[in-house]
Amino acid sequence: MTRVLVVEDDPQLVRALKINLQARRFEVEEASDGGSALRIAAAHKPDVIVLDLGLPDMDGVDVIRNVRGWSRVPILVLSARHTSEDKIRALDAGADDYVTKPFSMDELLARLRAAARRNEAPAASQADEVAVVTTDEFSVDLVARKVRRGDRTVRLTPTEWHLLEILITHPGRLITQARLLLDVWGPTYSENTNYLRVYMAQLRRKLEADPSHPRYLITEPGMGYRFEP
Repeated sequence: MTRVLVVEDDPQLVRALKINLQARRFEVEEASDGGSALRIAAAHKPDVIVLDLGLPDMDGVDVIRNVRGWSRVPILVLSARHTSEDKIRALDAGADDYVTKPFSMDELLARLRAAARRNEAPAASQADEVAVVTTDEFSVDLVARKVRRGDRTVRLTPTEWHLLEILITHPGRLITQARLLLDVWGPTYSENTNYLRVYMAQLRRKLEADPSHPRYLITEPGMGYRFEP
């Protein structure tokens, strides 16, 4: 069974989450504050953490940073904080996904299942051990720095390659706009989100079967982009 640690100080919400998760055969542990969450996470090694940011003893972002110091366990933030700044802080600290309250239980469960699947992927799928990333539409050779669609080579500019490389080496992970702008263009371009829109559109035209409805290069509006393998 997939073990989920729910970190939330609202007992009614915890009860609702436990009922829904246990009905779908998740094993659930709970923590009502950050300190307890860190102790349980270290001792029991959950498969996924569902984390509220507004905890009574510390900010949830500090919990994320602490966990990321020793674990890559998927962290799904569930918070009433809905501004882009709050989302970016949590994602840059190491969260894998972000759901705002009030929320759809079906959406939360779908995102939780996706996080659990990524966590179950074999170690060989990790970026530093993968030479070629293959999808139904294209393949990317990270060593040779080549992209192919069917029997032809896709020519990418250096900027397109750098952007694609960051996304595909973090499969399923939401990479924030700020992170991509910093890594690809540098600190002086931190506000130039139009660069991202232009280059992502170019990549989709070259790689996606239907660029207007992308299957692999996904936009999370106001937050960033992810590669879905």
